[in-house]
Amino acid sequence: MVTTNDKTLSTDGFHGMIGQGKAMSEVYRLTEQVAKSSATVLLTGETGTGKELIARAIHDLSPRSSGPFIRVNCGALSESLLESELFGHVKGAFTSANENRTGRFEAAHGGTIFLDEINSVSFHLQVKLLRVLQEHEFERVGDTRTVRVDCRFIAATNCDLLTEIEEGNFREDLYYRLNVVPIYLPSLSERTEDIPDLVNFFLKNYAEQEKKTTLQPLQATLDMLKTYSWPGNVRELQNYIERAVVLTDGNELKVEMLPPHVRGMAPVRIGKSRKTDLSSLCKELVSRGFNEFQNSKNGLHPEIVSMVEKELILQMLKMCQGTQTKTATRLGINRNTLHKKIEDYGLQSEAR
Repeated sequence: MVTTNDKTLSTDGFHGMIGQGKAMSEVYRLTEQVAKSSATVLLTGETGTGKELIARAIHDLSPRSSGPFIRVNCGALSESLLESELFGHVKGAFTSANENRTGRFEAAHGGTIFLDEINSVSFHLQVKLLRVLQEHEFERVGDTRTVRVDCRFIAATNCDLLTEIEEGNFREDLYYRLNVVPIYLPSLSERTEDIPDLVNFFLKNYAEQEKKTTLQPLQATLDMLKTYSWPGNVRELQNYIERAVVLTDGNELKVEMLPPHVRGMAPVRIGKSRKTDLSSLCKELVSRGFNEFQNSKNGLHPEIVSMVEKELILQMLKMCQGTQTKTATRLGINRNTLHKKIEDYGLQSEAR
């Protein structure tokens, strides 16, 4: 089953995952292989790539499948609440601790615990997590009695933990304890060959939910979807397909049913001036460049080209949410070339 946006969608894919392209086939292979072991797994990839689905698949395919699968979103709780959530607490440990509480690690005994957004855990808690990973033991908050647990650890992150280590935000020893078996979940823009299967899957399921005829995607629509950068990955695609099904009474999924920004147009921004396309942007920059650089010794052309290039890179970085790999792909240039231009134009704050 695929569960997103509080809705459950039926699927015959790999444990809720849709797509049979090369990138996803490798993910499935690794998932099946690592599930047989008890090794700790680190799932990496952008938000919306299906990390929780793979975590559940590892659990379901493992010898621990009859045990509990406990998910903890580490980024959704403050440090104090997360500590109590993970390790539990005893009565009187803090002001609102009116009774003993079992933590998530204890609840996962005999099964699997999935620590999502592991990068958001504080340094203090990282020390305690490292001990649980190494020794399989801990103390509840406010208690001195040691609790031992037997559970499998799966962690997930949507950021580069090595960068977090370099910036002093993440412990290197914890990283290597988590990164026993890494599995990278590719972004949707890295597996565009799966878009037709995903589109047909969502069209069928939302047609059933809305009691409508299933829309047939036109080839032009699929081609357009394959050129978009998909910063929101599969969840973003799902939302657009649901919108099309809800708002359409016809039989075909046409290009004009897609949001403007997917079709290469600027998104509608309330209270913002709109530039409808690249042509109008270039005209504005040429005009501005003529006024600013009319006395340039090198001539107008190189100055204006640089201005247009800078603006184009800036806009593409914003569309790709600062992801340089996606931006370089969309621009059709090498990532190293993009990195140099970002430095030349002072666009580091827009890139991640």
